[in-house]
Amino acid sequence: MPFGCLTLGDRKDYNNPSEVTDKYDLGQIVKTEEFCEIFRAKDRNTLKMYTCKKFLKKDGRKVRKAAKNEITILKMVKHHNILQLVDTFETKKEYFLFVEIATGREVFDWILDQGYYSERDTSNVVRQVLEAVAYLHSLKVVHRNLKLENLVYFNRLKHSKIVISDFQLAKMENGLIKDPCGTPEYLGNPPFYNDAEEEEYDNRDKSLFLKILSGDYEFDSPYWDDISDSAKNLVASLLEVDQDQRLTAQEAIGHEWISGNAASDKNIKDGVCAQIEKNFAKAKWKKAVRVTTLMKRLRAPEQGESGASSPTPGAAAGPLTSNSGPAPPTSAPGTASSSTEQASAKEQVPDTDTGVIQAPTVTAARDEEEAGERRNGQTPAQTLGDKTA
Repeated sequence: MPFGCLTLGDRKDYNNPSEVTDKYDLGQIVKTEEFCEIFRAKDRNTLKMYTCKKFLKKDGRKVRKAAKNEITILKMVKHHNILQLVDTFETKKEYFLFVEIATGREVFDWILDQGYYSERDTSNVVRQVLEAVAYLHSLKVVHRNLKLENLVYFNRLKHSKIVISDFQLAKMENGLIKDPCGTPEYLGNPPFYNDAEEEEYDNRDKSLFLKILSGDYEFDSPYWDDISDSAKNLVASLLEVDQDQRLTAQEAIGHEWISGNAASDKNIKDGVCAQIEKNFAKAKWKKAVRVTTLMKRLRAPEQGESGASSPTPGAAAGPLTSNSGPAPPTSAPGTASSSTEQASAKEQVPDTDTGVIQAPTVTAARDEEEAGERRNGQTPAQTLGDKTA
């Protein structure tokens, strides 16, 4: 299907809004995301259904940049495990993206409803995600938002393929990527987490980041008791702090747990669901925390009320003991693949200031970030710029 008349050069040939509505029947808004509104759209000629994403230019530079970034990257991408861009339009007030629609369920929900679930089931999911990630990395594209909610079954057939969606945070890798985006939980929960009361979130998140930086995790009981050694080896290889020792996505595809017969057929549904409920159910509904501020705190000594500096990452801060270890990969196929993207592109070296491996994660809440910058006497346009585009 030919793309609309959108051009990204200096001279714009804008579409008339009627061109969009003449070609597509736009339904009601399905949901509203940080940068755009999501519609179901029907092609008036073929009657085929698509997902339509509408970005309003009036919402600011960050939204406009996100729209153009997603269009540019999706036009490059053609892979059977990635939802394809089929049409684009730019009017004077809006950007419209029409993307293949996935009618299946999120992997997150599918796992919870299974009567039988094994490592082999997870291995199949992770393999498809790894193939898509390896393809993206071959194009120097980093997704940066791989999570269970963005892994969807393409249709409701029994052996449906997995597809990756949501490229709003995707970025071309042309050097060190240092801008943080996301929540600490999706940087590694599991395997990295720190139980704390709601009012202790700031300290909990700081401790969580320090654990991620040091690779502080365990294969804890009872969740890992029935998990194969091969699965544990793959997880450990993807969480390797040293980038030179860490598996790339392509290398992970060749691991025996993915391509061989090492994945167990044993039903581990009960342990999987228990761990998902513990670690992901709350995170799925919890509002994203501001990672940017936390990262800045970790990059420099923080002055306490007494005037004493708290230790910086890498300084002696005392032992960090995980309250628990990583969830089995079977409880979070998205997490295993997220770890892969976090860990696999060897061009993506750790931040030289913090040692943080930049990872694909949930975006920090835009309204909170802008409010913080206003409190510092700056406008969002002065400071947000390209942080998460």
